[in-house]
Amino acid sequence: MKDAHGRPVTGRTSWRKFAVLSVPGLAATAALAIALANGALAASFAVSGQQFKVSANSLDGDGFAQYGSIDKNARGELIPVAVTAIKTAEMKDLCQSVVTKLPVVGSISLNLTAGTGKKSVRASDLFVDATQLSGDASFNNIEIGRDASTLNKGPKDGRGLQDLFGQQADDVHITKLRQTAWATNAGKFRLSGLHMKVSKGTKECF
Repeated sequence: MKDAHGRPVTGRTSWRKFAVLSVPGLAATAALAIALANGALAASFAVSGQQFKVSANSLDGDGFAQYGSIDKNARGELIPVAVTAIKTAEMKDLCQSVVTKLPVVGSISLNLTAGTGKKSVRASDLFVDATQLSGDASFNNIEIGRDASTLNKGPKDGRGLQDLFGQQADDVHITKLRQTAWATNAGKFRLSGLHMKVSKGTKECF
């Protein structure tokens, strides 16, 4: 692999504090909105009005891609997101939480945990539409700033619009994963040791 100046790039790229890199393509909200209206972007369902939090002690994924996109809620409002797409992913100590505030009752928390034993959570063709992501991450053969429409290392449909920012890598390893998201899609999602609990008050994964 070579950089923009033709110099060879080798080895492993590592960031101690990994974020979504702001995905510059999100600035093109108008273009994305038009594309969504014309059916150029996949919108498999209208997202709810609530974001949820997801954490994991570790995530190992093969076939990583990331790019800017737009979600749409039931009211037709457009929500800019950074899509993380992974062909196959394995997670340890997965936690998902969402807090709902109800009149009179107050806050109600739904917490889901899985992969806390010997068996990990496994997913294929995983897509996460997030607004925040952090952790310690490392990649093999990462390409940053690639045209989002040419991404080819992630899932089959893991690409964005032409001329917008994208990045991809052969694989990704993230520890202390923390993310806030609007939606998650997966071809298959196996939750070993699934446990769900609903409780009063605010109880989030992080």
